[in-house]
Amino acid sequence: MYIALLSYTAPRNEVDYALAEHADWLRSHFAHGLFLVSGKGNEDADQVIISRPCVRGKLDAVLATDPLVLQRLAHYRVIEFSATRTADEFLTVNEALAS
Repeated sequence: MYIALLSYTAPRNEVDYALAEHADWLRSHFAHGLFLVSGKGNEDADQVIISRPCVRGKLDAVLATDPLVLQRLAHYRVIEFSATRTADEFLTVNEALAS
């Protein structure tokens, strides 16, 4: 699994103009099942995304299409981790990890 930490590289007033496109981009990847959780970060990142287990190259390719990245308003730092335990609510993720 991955945690993607999004950090803004431009002033917030510039970022604000692209947030609607970013929200649409997020919705699309939730609908396709890649993203599990997203939200506002603090200190280490402006936003955080937790993704399903996948090939790292696939995630990198998807993150590169974020409108905030394409417009050079932000960049991602990705942390990979192996989930060894999850809550029952993440049963489908548990099954993906077992395979």
